[in-house]
Amino acid sequence: MHGHHLLLGCAATLSFTVALAAQTTPAITPAITARPIEAAPKAVPVKVQKEVAAKTPALPKEPPITFNSVHVDGPYIAMTFDDGPSATLTPKLLDLLAAHHIKATFFVIGENVAEFPEIVARAAREGHEIASHSWSHPNLAKMSEESVRSQLQRTDDAIKSAIGKSPTLLRPPYGSIAERQKRWIHDKFGYDIIMWDVDPLDWKRPGPAVVRNRILKETRPGSIVLSHDIHPGTVEAMPSTFDELEGKGFKFVTVSELLGMATPETPRPKAEPVEKTATKAAPSAVPTSSPGG
Repeated sequence: MHGHHLLLGCAATLSFTVALAAQTTPAITPAITARPIEAAPKAVPVKVQKEVAAKTPALPKEPPITFNSVHVDGPYIAMTFDDGPSATLTPKLLDLLAAHHIKATFFVIGENVAEFPEIVARAAREGHEIASHSWSHPNLAKMSEESVRSQLQRTDDAIKSAIGKSPTLLRPPYGSIAERQKRWIHDKFGYDIIMWDVDPLDWKRPGPAVVRNRILKETRPGSIVLSHDIHPGTVEAMPSTFDELEGKGFKFVTVSELLGMATPETPRPKAEPVEKTATKAAPSAVPTSSPGG
């Protein structure tokens, strides 16, 4: 009987111990298997990007076919005269150009070339360049390809008949021409398209002094100067204009010669950031001249 009580006591003690252990031991949660996190791609340093770009061969650029001016090393400019030849004014201008030993470029109208071929022939003999300005001075940008082709071909034929060779330059009347036209005209005729960067608006006939002053104010090395040899005031303005331009050191060439002198523009170097350092202020000096002197 005593043994039976002892066995019951042990069983109770064991039950109590198990229950206590269940209360104090934290539950074990199943482990979560984490996926490895992929590392973000490292950014390529700017220096490396530049080195790679420098070693990558650049695609060849198509040469330009349109020119308003030309970057040149030297004081070279091109004087150009449109809409001639004029029966009376162009010979006077040729006399002036000869007296100053200046070579110019004449953008001629085909109709006028057909009427006065001997004047065009004289200009070519004296070293001037003869270029196309269309047959009858229409707005090419508003015309069909067939009509533009006719304008240019007839002018090309007239010039070739007068001087023995075809022109290589075209100035569209009013400077009006579509981008798509430039490409096929260049491919068909081989023309470079010549605009201008100096325009004295002489066609408005403002007077010789105004024409001269505008040309002098706007002309820079590499400039292509626009004017017209069909207006009396323009031809009258040329002697003093030539004198003043020569006095400034400008040298005159034809447009094709100017294009042949083209040099690449050197990009301006970026200014280096100035490091700020602590310095003692220097004692103020007494100025020896007025500001800006």
